[in-house]
This record gives sequence, C-alpha cells and structure tokens, in this order.
Amino acid sequence: MSLVIADAPSAERYEAHLDDQLAGVLEYEVTRGQIELIHTEVAAGQEGQGIGAALARFALDDARRRGLQVVASCPYVRAYLGKHPEDLDIVVGMHGG
Repeated sequence: MSLVIADAPSAERYEAHLDDQLAGVLEYEVTRGQIELIHTEVAAGQEGQGIGAALARFALDDARRRGLQVVASCPYVRAYLGKHPEDLDIVVGMHGG
C-alpha cells in the first residue's frame, strides 16, 4: 500500500491517497500568516492505519516550511500535538470542541 499526501489549495485541504484512492483529508484555512487546522477525517474502513497522523505531520511540516503559525482547532491535531510537543513552537492557538 502506498500513501501519498498532497496539498489541495483550491479545496483548502490536505489530501491523503492510499493506492490512488482518497483515504483522508485535513481541512484548513490560511489567513494573515496563520494556518488553522480545522478538521481531520479518515475514510470509513481506513482508520487505524496512521493516515490521520500522517496528515497532521504533513500539515505541521508544511506550515513550518511556509513560515505559517498554526491554530489547532481540530481535536485530532490537538491530540497529535500532545504526543509531539516539539511542534508546539509554531502553534499560537489550540481551541475547538
């Protein structure tokens, strides 16, 4: 199985494709030098394969590369950051439901 993650800026989301099929997305919004990571969703039947973690990792690496500060509204991303505190240096807010 091959997991490929790419930015889909016209849809404002990162997309994870597993064997050429959409397996998950992480929705975002970029404004004023910040990227808000809003919602992570993994396709039914694809959970537990690390797709959500790979999306979070890709989003944080992309934010760092682009010089963007992160607002983590997505509960999954907040949980990911709890396990990866080395990324908190670019996080300026963690809020949401």
